[in-house]
Amino acid sequence: MCMHDSPPEYRPSLSPSQIADLRLAASQMSGPTRRAFEAEMAVKYCGGNPLLAETLFGWGRQTVALGLAERHTGFMCLGAQAAFSGRKRWEEQHPQAAQALRQLADAHAQQDPTFRTSLTYTRLTAQVALKALEEQGYSAAQLPSPSTMAEVLNRMGFRLRKVVKAKPQKKIKETDAIFDNIKKKMTKPGPQGRSNA
Repeated sequence: MCMHDSPPEYRPSLSPSQIADLRLAASQMSGPTRRAFEAEMAVKYCGGNPLLAETLFGWGRQTVALGLAERHTGFMCLGAQAAFSGRKRWEEQHPQAAQALRQLADAHAQQDPTFRTSLTYTRLTAQVALKALEEQGYSAAQLPSPSTMAEVLNRMGFRLRKVVKAKPQKKIKETDAIFDNIKKKMTKPGPQGRSNA
């Protein structure tokens, strides 16, 4: 018996417009989501045959086979690009400088006076932080740009805002009467004829 890569005879139960819709849907997806969708459609309309799915839908049979394997095992495959691409954050590239920055920001930080949030506000600006780190001996090549420094501080939980001092309460109607009473008591003569003032 001779085995070859030609697809088995198959009469699709889908109209050409439905096939076009499924192709369009798959083209809008990427990665594991696309593989899972293609595998599901291959099981539903092609009996789980990647070669038939390639013939009917125009999808790559290796991709469909991988999607079927992921569906069967429950394990998702990660490509090398997803696992190893992307630039590391500044904190990960320079952990010692990041620790020095955290200590510096902690020294200038203040809790929100209302204690409504756990955010820490700081008077430390990105420019001042960069200058302070340079003074500690970090080179310009190790330090990020001012905008990146602001993002780093935000990621560390510091918000670059002026620290607002506790606001005084609004003046109430009785305030003037209270101060008038205090003035009267201060100006009344004491027991020996002197004023209390």
